[in-house]
Amino acid sequence: MTHPAPAPAAGADPAAAAGAPGADDPRILLVDDEAALRESLAQVLDLAGIHADEAGNVDEALAILSPDYPGAVIADMRMPGRDGFALLDAVRALDPDLPVVILTGHGDVPMAVKAMTAGAYDFLEKPCPPARLVEIARRAAEKRRLVQENRALRARIDAAEAGTLEAAILGDAEVTRAYRARLERIAAAGLDVLVLGETGAGKELAARAIHARSDRARGPFVAVNCGALPAEIAGSELFGHEKGAFTGAAARRIGKFEHAEGGTIFLDEIESMPLDLQVKLLRVLQERELERLGGNEAIPLDVRVIAATKPDLKALAEAGKFREDLYYRLDVARVRAPPLRERLEDAPLLFRHFVQQAAERRGRPAPAVEAADLARLSTHDWPGNVRELKNVAERYALGLGLQLGPTGEGAEDAAPPRGLAAQVEAFEKSLLEAALRRSGGRASEAAQALELPRKTFYDKLARHGIKPEAFRG
Repeated sequence: MTHPAPAPAAGADPAAAAGAPGADDPRILLVDDEAALRESLAQVLDLAGIHADEAGNVDEALAILSPDYPGAVIADMRMPGRDGFALLDAVRALDPDLPVVILTGHGDVPMAVKAMTAGAYDFLEKPCPPARLVEIARRAAEKRRLVQENRALRARIDAAEAGTLEAAILGDAEVTRAYRARLERIAAAGLDVLVLGETGAGKELAARAIHARSDRARGPFVAVNCGALPAEIAGSELFGHEKGAFTGAAARRIGKFEHAEGGTIFLDEIESMPLDLQVKLLRVLQERELERLGGNEAIPLDVRVIAATKPDLKALAEAGKFREDLYYRLDVARVRAPPLRERLEDAPLLFRHFVQQAAERRGRPAPAVEAADLARLSTHDWPGNVRELKNVAERYALGLGLQLGPTGEGAEDAAPPRGLAAQVEAFEKSLLEAALRRSGGRASEAAQALELPRKTFYDKLARHGIKPEAFRG
């Protein structure tokens, strides 16, 4: 059963008035056969903003609990029938990562020690001071939140490795959902693709996602950075050569295109390809065959080509720096990888994902990401896009804190506020700034997006010293 709530006020949201917990509210299951004590503890937790579920015995508790229960347990040790140890054993069998706090009688130290040895998260002595109850309840609920968050991230990582597009391209922002839908359509079409995007926006990730969701997924994915190919061997690297084709060619070499047979070749920084190689690439795309350097045999190819560029290829073609006919041959299907500043809502999710990945690579537990740090992610411009965010997460996983912008001596931002009120203020400010950034400084549109009355919105802007005109243009 759940602790009863007071009658709703006129005009109030019925769900909120009924005491229904929000998705992010801390949650505790109180288990005690004494209804009066249970009621008292529940009221203390409710006043502290912690939702309290209630159970009168072990069986009632187990009927509420599941591996997905979004909170922790506080249970009396001495109950008729099955006691707190029985509950602790049952919970550990259900989910060993579900925190259980044991309530013991005053001075019952041996029982508390035994409970901790058996896997209890912590213990409380009765009568329990309200401040101590709230402190331990918050700590246990926060631990549970982090466990479930890490599990969700792990599931996304596993899904990404299995080729799931929703997990490969993380994020819930509207622009991200539209981006995934575009990739899905392009993957199924089987056409050659031109991926546009800024440095660090994830162009190769887009290419890999297209490959993984296409009917070529079982074939190879071969990535080539055209900007890193030395001019003297670029032709051999891409198209291969025959023995004796040039000095030092002691054996036949199979090029990247042939390695990609039946799959996908990704040509990153295509704008860097020398003009003489562009001619050869154009022929390969037109005829779907190639000749190795020094050979005469036409070798048929079954390869999908995905090219990526940061600058405007059409403008480069008009300036004579890129072949116009090759541009049109590459630009069959087009997709743009959105910069991170256009989907700032995704920054916290991506950050936690990268922190988890970095910690796992180093065989260490992932640090908890504080709310104030998450708030700061939404106020940064991210000129380096997702690549920059990943680098910041790598440093965070090493315990170096949140370093935004240039790194090095004197480059770290000031320490974020740590008190609850200061963190709430920082997070509110970040949401206001993010809404103005998305709306291009249009205050009425930002207020509508945040579902705030205009006066309330402007009052908040004034309190935080935010000027909408700073976000225009």
